[in-house]
Amino acid sequence: MNGRGRPRGGADRLARWLDRGATTREIVAQWLDEAIPTADATCLDAACGGRSMLATFRPRIGRLTGVDLHEPNEPLEWLDEFRVADLCREPDAFPPRSFDVIHCAFALEHLDDPRQAIRTMHGWLRPGGWLVLTTVNRRHPLVAAYCGLPPVVARPLQRLLKASADDAHPLIARCNTPMAVRAAMVDAGLETIEMRTTGHLSRAWRRRLPAQVLGIAGDLTTRDRPARRSTIVARGRRPRSG
Repeated sequence: MNGRGRPRGGADRLARWLDRGATTREIVAQWLDEAIPTADATCLDAACGGRSMLATFRPRIGRLTGVDLHEPNEPLEWLDEFRVADLCREPDAFPPRSFDVIHCAFALEHLDDPRQAIRTMHGWLRPGGWLVLTTVNRRHPLVAAYCGLPPVVARPLQRLLKASADDAHPLIARCNTPMAVRAAMVDAGLETIEMRTTGHLSRAWRRRLPAQVLGIAGDLTTRDRPARRSTIVARGRRPRSG
């Protein structure tokens, strides 16, 4: 995939067809392309996992930092720096106004205080900087059922459904509707907020064929109901005077 988010492979083509439009990956790539300065940008991958989409824009990024609750299983060679920190409890992990862009992919649903996490990331943005995030949408019936499972059932099921077993983190989902995400971003002080929803289950639940079939069925059921699609994609900007 190039920096503008052109689809690659059958999974992207399927996701585009199911969505009747741009996929999660394409929207995020477009928004990052619009947000990242043309040179010497300072960017943060918040709650980083595998290869970040920020790495696609590496020629424009002077310093790329990652932060998560735990050390990665393997070194993330595309980062210049990695820190262990809790977005919900350590707002001083980075100095204020450190980053031009923060990307937070599928992390809010795992945090016990997602509103505070968004306030923390707002504080780390430079004036005029952008937060781009993705998270699950509990208005989707399968996502709601999935998030409502007791941990003793959810954890082994996650390892079967997710594209990687390393993605199987506890689900809390306290801020996981479009309205709740928007309210949290407004409360944090972000402006120019834009929200999209996408059908992402066919990509997220692709580790085994039965899981992918379930994901495709889940995306099909909400194909014509945007408010109930499985994934929220959002962006907001720190005021230039803030």
